[in-house]
Amino acid sequence: MMDTRARTAAPPSKESTTSKPGFRPEVQGLRALAVLMVAAYHIWLGKVSGGVDVFLLISAFLLTLSFTRKLESHKPLRLLRHWLHVFKRLLPAVVVVLLAALAGTWALIPQSRWPDILTEAWASLMYRQNWQLAAFAVDYYAQQHVHASPLQHFWSLSVQGQVFILWPLIFAGVALLQPQLAKLSPQRKAATHRQLLFIAFGAVFLASLVFSIEQTANNQAHAYFDTRARLWEFALGSLLALAIPYLKPGRRFRVFLGWAGIAAMLACGLMLTVDRSFPGFVALWPTLAAAAVIIAGQSGSPFGADRLLGSRPLVMVGDNSYALYLWHWPVLVFFLLATGTTAPSLLQGLGIMTVSMLLAVATTRYVEVPLRRWKWPDVRSWRAAVVIATCGALLALPVTVWQSAITAEAAAIADQPHELTPGAAALSPEYAGEPSEEALIIPAPAAMKDEWANVDGKCTGDNVPSDPLLQDCLQNEEPAVVTKRIVVLGDSHSQQYTAALGPIAKKHGWEVVTLLKGGCRFGAQSPERPDFCNEFNKASSAYVMEHKPDAVFTVASKTHVDAPFETEVPGYLEGIKPFTDLGIDVVGVRDNPRFSFNMPECVQKKGKDSPDCNVPLEESLAASSPMDDYVGKVERLYLMDMSDFICEQGTCPAVVGNVYVYKDDNHLTKTYVQTMIPMFEQRLLAATGWSAS
Repeated sequence: MMDTRARTAAPPSKESTTSKPGFRPEVQGLRALAVLMVAAYHIWLGKVSGGVDVFLLISAFLLTLSFTRKLESHKPLRLLRHWLHVFKRLLPAVVVVLLAALAGTWALIPQSRWPDILTEAWASLMYRQNWQLAAFAVDYYAQQHVHASPLQHFWSLSVQGQVFILWPLIFAGVALLQPQLAKLSPQRKAATHRQLLFIAFGAVFLASLVFSIEQTANNQAHAYFDTRARLWEFALGSLLALAIPYLKPGRRFRVFLGWAGIAAMLACGLMLTVDRSFPGFVALWPTLAAAAVIIAGQSGSPFGADRLLGSRPLVMVGDNSYALYLWHWPVLVFFLLATGTTAPSLLQGLGIMTVSMLLAVATTRYVEVPLRRWKWPDVRSWRAAVVIATCGALLALPVTVWQSAITAEAAAIADQPHELTPGAAALSPEYAGEPSEEALIIPAPAAMKDEWANVDGKCTGDNVPSDPLLQDCLQNEEPAVVTKRIVVLGDSHSQQYTAALGPIAKKHGWEVVTLLKGGCRFGAQSPERPDFCNEFNKASSAYVMEHKPDAVFTVASKTHVDAPFETEVPGYLEGIKPFTDLGIDVVGVRDNPRFSFNMPECVQKKGKDSPDCNVPLEESLAASSPMDDYVGKVERLYLMDMSDFICEQGTCPAVVGNVYVYKDDNHLTKTYVQTMIPMFEQRLLAATGWSAS
């Protein structure tokens, strides 16, 4: 997505119609086609197109042509000056779009998402957004409720920025190595710069492609954003640039290559689920297709693909492709947020494309071109550094101020007297009065990401599982005198109750061990459950059978967004019976409601009293608990229902007692569960008959 115009080191062919030596309009048109593919697939299909991979290949192709020409003409590489020149050209447009995206964030995005977007703004500015998203993508608890960020498309620009630093170092290494090799073997003809570059980029290509295939197969969510899994695409572009002088197909074959390459590019996203298989070997499809178009070059035939790619409209789009890529995604995201739609219609999509193109043309004309033509920064390196630093400061200042304001607000919310935020206690019959309407709702939106409950730390000693599937085993700090040992099984809905179970366990001298996996409700093997959950549950069941704790804690029903809103857990009784047969108590708590929208964000948009944020009870839970069917079927199974402290007077609200009940669309906040501790303890002891001492 570099904004450099497409030029080659080789002289134009005889068939070339351009008047500019070395300019390849078909490459500029290819860039245009790639960005239009990216935008169209995002807007209308909601899929990955492979267009970004084409961008990566083209950027390396052009960069390699430039540096190879310098090496072979024995010109100094001047790496520092090159890097300053590149980022001086790239950053201004980035900062303009980031500032606009932050303005849209303030106007349209709920407060609980502000901290993450501000963090992404820093990551985008520093060209590390891909690593930010890679860490986020493999986090189950983040994935469940992440919405499209207006900045997430900066991941590919970050990968490019990293390669723009790395690639010149490879050229510098070859520049240093080639004379040394010549000295070592004066009798033999020393390898040329081009030959050494072939070896270097060939090695990068092979190593990165193997890594990409392996990582995509085992950890695709992370691999998609991993620079190491993308380096082979750049290396392929570099190898193409090195080989292009030797690739001279005939005119007819050029015509075939050009159209075949375009057809393959367009078909890639339509025929493959590339969003789940990239960037492994499948990414060879669009990159080799683009390579075919570049090899076809200027065919000199009226039927060649270059006639289309080199046309004035596509070249114009190619000239603005960098800015168009920057703008199309935030325009799409903010349109969807403003209209409340999930996907634009054909006409709406055309409007998004038009607005994005107008913004791109304006950015190119009034930001990129003036700075490109401004000679002052090019005179001295420090001047280019000043321009880069100024661009960074234009973004850093408002982001820093905004983050400071969020931190101050969070501190003020947290410092409120506890009596103003009773939470679940407000639903207790013993509670007198009404929660203050003037109090601020807790937790602060900025603190919502910290609302996952957990016990103290990793399992130690005899509690350490031998099965690697249970490597995330956690336990509370072992009491001085252990009066009861409890194992918590299941998924994140079991985890959320550790916010109450943990403090209660500390009070009574109980040791608590958690064996949890996101999305895996505990029960016997069932076809309704994914294979990895069946395997995890089997391993956690074996752990319980081996360690024989006094009790097991589970969630015993399962809620759903749509009707039926609550059902039994598949294989629940079959799963717990081996425990009870050994004399182990099992506690099963009723599940909490799930919704089709983010509850705290609803409050932040519409207010806590909005009917949209207070869902009818009959649309949240079953009229009678599915756990009623368990009664009397398994001895030592003790059932708990806390739903009357979650839902009230026929509704399931987003806020109770000035406390957010939910952190997203289905998980209770740690803060709210903590306000349930007295009631939770009372019902747990009453249900089980355990001693309160």
